[in-house]
Amino acid sequence: MKAVTLPEFGGPEVLTVADVPDPRPGPGEVLVDVVAAGINRADILQRRGFYPPPPGASELPGLEVSGRIAELGEGVAESPDASGHTWSVGDEVCALLAGGGYAERVVVPVGQLLPRPNGVGLVEAAALPEVVCTVWSNVFMTAHLRPGETLLVHGGASGIGTMAIQLAVAVGARVAVTAGSQEKLEACRALGAEITINYRDEDFVAVLERDTDGHGADVILDNMGAKYLGRNVEALATSGRLVVIGMQGGTTGELDLSALIKKRAAVIGTSLRARPRDEKAAIVAAVREHVWPLIESGTVQPVVHATFPLDEVAEAQAELDSGRHIGKVLLTI
Repeated sequence: MKAVTLPEFGGPEVLTVADVPDPRPGPGEVLVDVVAAGINRADILQRRGFYPPPPGASELPGLEVSGRIAELGEGVAESPDASGHTWSVGDEVCALLAGGGYAERVVVPVGQLLPRPNGVGLVEAAALPEVVCTVWSNVFMTAHLRPGETLLVHGGASGIGTMAIQLAVAVGARVAVTAGSQEKLEACRALGAEITINYRDEDFVAVLERDTDGHGADVILDNMGAKYLGRNVEALATSGRLVVIGMQGGTTGELDLSALIKKRAAVIGTSLRARPRDEKAAIVAAVREHVWPLIESGTVQPVVHATFPLDEVAEAQAELDSGRHIGKVLLTI
């Protein structure tokens, strides 16, 4: 099969489309003929040599795909998944992966499969698994965002940001976002964000203080890490929860514990890729139960910035890395 390989680490130019052996499904796995794959910032970090796949995962990049089931591994046909669903060859699906998505075929643990939502095209479905599972597991399962609370999303126009806005609004929360341009802030407002902050010339702590009447953010979803750590704690409400899912602003920061304690607040660091299969299956099952109905009703939708064919994978990653995108960048295969 054709797949994107990494002969060496470096810029987008190192990404190479080559012939590699077809994967084979083991017990509890399915083989998927890939139609589209999502591009994620984690893929860029892997290309640069900073984010290796977890042990036992494919060395090929790609953390989410959509496509059709081509083959069922041992035991899959007889046993329903955690959601009570039984899979068949030909089913249209999307899937959360630990790697291997930039390819014509990929093996997926059955617990990490989701049916293509009604009303969403098969290509567009590739924009869903990673961002939906990231947002639902962190904002709702971990930070327990509740109706009436305020969520601050850094990078509101990203794939994760555009999904976080929609899901928070759908459950009755108020959303604040940061982004770096008026175009991006307008896109966030169109998705339901009430407080929009241009981080290039506004202080998000001061804006939140003003626009929440001093309350602050009950939950913050942060992709910056060290650079924003102290200011994020300042922006938290009493009993607030800061969830750090990225380190674009560095890995080592200084934290005023007295400020954290006074607010009875929490700082939580999480990741998705390296979690055990059973934990991922539990997240996927929760997403199917709580989020898929919102998508199928049209309340929540994937936001796709651009699609690129497989042989333009370097251009696709460069587009994501440029920061110009609003929503997801996809590869079509």
